[in-house]
Amino acid sequence: MSRADLPPSQFDWRARVYWEDTDGGGVVYHSNYLRYFERARTEWLRSKGYEQRQLQLSLRLVFAVYAMQLEFLKPARLDDEVLMELRCEELRRASFAVSQRMLDVRSGAEICRARVEIACLDADAFRPIPIPHDLWQDLKS
Repeated sequence: MSRADLPPSQFDWRARVYWEDTDGGGVVYHSNYLRYFERARTEWLRSKGYEQRQLQLSLRLVFAVYAMQLEFLKPARLDDEVLMELRCEELRRASFAVSQRMLDVRSGAEICRARVEIACLDADAFRPIPIPHDLWQDLKS
């Protein structure tokens, strides 16, 4: 399913930059951007009524990132309030892709962007499985 087939929904989630996220100069350390994006994806699923642990226990599935492309555009700094934007760009039978952006709330400037490819896996075998129909429907809305 391409973006044209998906509704133009977007999920937004706000966060704050804490000392633990930064290097000695008060700038977010590069690998910590992944944490912000991961949390936003988790909150996106939660907003659709899905907890990742619940998916693992009840449906025996997990989502795993298998590819990611990041662009660092400007630094996020200590105490900044940031907005994570997420859009589901592609939804396939056993995987999906999201685009994510981190913005500075105060200035609106784009800080970082990512494209993330996520596979639906059997929780025990870690092999790809189809996304269950109801979950698939919820991901596309």
